[in-house]
Order: sequence, then structure tokens, then C-alpha cells
Amino acid sequence: MTVADRQHGAAICLDGEALAARLRAEISLEVRDLAARGITPLLATVLVGDDPASASYIARKHQDCAETGIAARDIRLGSDISTEMLSKTIDTLNRDPTVHGLMVQLPLPGHLDGDDSIEAVLPVKDIDGLHPFNLGRLVSGKPRLPPCTPAGILALLQHHQVPLTGRRVAILGRGALVGRPLAMLLSQRGIDATVTLLHSKSVDVAAELRRADIVIAALGAAGFVTPDMVKPGAALVGVGISYTEDGRMVSDIDEACRTIAGWMTPPHGSVGALTRAMLLKNLVTCARAGAR
Repeated sequence: MTVADRQHGAAICLDGEALAARLRAEISLEVRDLAARGITPLLATVLVGDDPASASYIARKHQDCAETGIAARDIRLGSDISTEMLSKTIDTLNRDPTVHGLMVQLPLPGHLDGDDSIEAVLPVKDIDGLHPFNLGRLVSGKPRLPPCTPAGILALLQHHQVPLTGRRVAILGRGALVGRPLAMLLSQRGIDATVTLLHSKSVDVAAELRRADIVIAALGAAGFVTPDMVKPGAALVGVGISYTEDGRMVSDIDEACRTIAGWMTPPHGSVGALTRAMLLKNLVTCARAGAR
């Protein structure tokens, strides 16, 4: 970021879509290399029920597979499926040697336990990086299959050369999908950020945000982060998404913050595209491991 940029109040756009396209191109080359060795990476997705948002996300994942040469298997199950039948489906995919990675799309219908489904996936096929074994490797500082959204956020910040070493990072939200694993990832050796994890019981959240060099919001609360909470020149990453009454998708970070920030994600799409790219990257890691 140049001085002129700051003087004109122009935050650099943290463009995850462009970075994701570049990563998919790199993944395509890796897939070709595996194909030359007789290996076609295969992703299996399991969607339970007919939630439109989940179905749309699954469709985008399969489009990414088609673009990169990855084979994909789309498994759809009824919303009334039993826990036992879902477990059997996952077990069948675990035992199938042609399936290199699998994921169960969350959230699941209320009578099914998402944590149980995550734990049912073999750690070596857990491309979401959410199995307790893989999260344990992350905590130990030796991640093999990192959680996709945290890995995407880190890649986004590093690609745009946002300083991390010793910098204060405030993460809004302590969920198992983003907040907690992201705190582990950013504070590991070699990255060395100073991380504060904020949640519903935190005291004086606004003051904590004003101290932060980087704010990552994973709340799903439209416009929660406002300009008065932002340190001038800070990097702002909006992860959580909400919808207005007229159907518009909006970020946790108010667009007015763009005149204060040094870097900022677009209103939507940036992190989601990188999450999907990291899913494919983990899949290729699994395929390579299986080929040894």
C-alpha cells in the first residue's frame, strides 16, 4: 500500500477470486502430473436434504473439479435419512480406494449430528481438515490437511503481503469451522501473529478491534464492524455472510470501513472462493499420499 493510496482513502482489495483462480490453475498442473502416473483424484460430496445454499455451494465445488480435471461424485440423501444410513454412506466412501477425499456438507438436518459426521470421515480423506486428528496436528504445529477457510484466509493475507509477524490480529467468532482453528494457524511458528479471539462474552469488543492491525470477522452479522472500530490502515477480512430483506448478500464489515482500512475484502465471494480452492488442494495432498 502506497502513501498515495492512504491519502485517497483507497483500501487495497483483498481479491480472493483472482487468487483462487491462480490456485486452481496450479492444482490443474498437479492433477495432470498425477494423471500421468495413472491417478485421477476423486472427490466425493455428501449432501443431505435440499437446502438451496448448500446445494449451490456443492455445485460450485463440482464446477471447480471439472475445471481442474478432478473427478467428482455427487451423493444426495433425503432430509429424513437416519443417522445409521448416513454413517453407512460415509463408511462405504471411506473404504472405496478410488475416493481420495470426501466431505459431508454442513449444516445437516436437525436430527443429525454434524460433529459425528466429521469424525466418521477417515482422517486421511478429511479434505475439510476438521477431523479431531487433523485439528490436533494443527494445534501441534504440524498441519497436514488444514481447515479450508482458515487456510484460505492465510493465503489471502500472504498473497497481498499483509504483515503478520508480531502483528495484532482480532478474530470475531470462536466457531470450530473458522475462529478457533484460524487462531491456531496464525499463531504458529513461522507466521507468529499475536491473536485475540473475540466472542459474545468478550468485554469492550470495539476497543479490541481498534488495537488490531488485522480484523477477521466470522459472525454472520451484517455490518457489525463499523469505521469507528477500525485502526487506520488495518486489514479487514469479512468471512461471515448475511442477507438483506431484498436478498442482497452482505459482509460482517460495513462498506464504509473501506475509507479507513489499508486492505479489505469485497462485500462477498472472496473468502468462499479460497475455501473451495483449499479443499481441492487438500484433495490433491490426499491423492498424492495414497499414491505412495
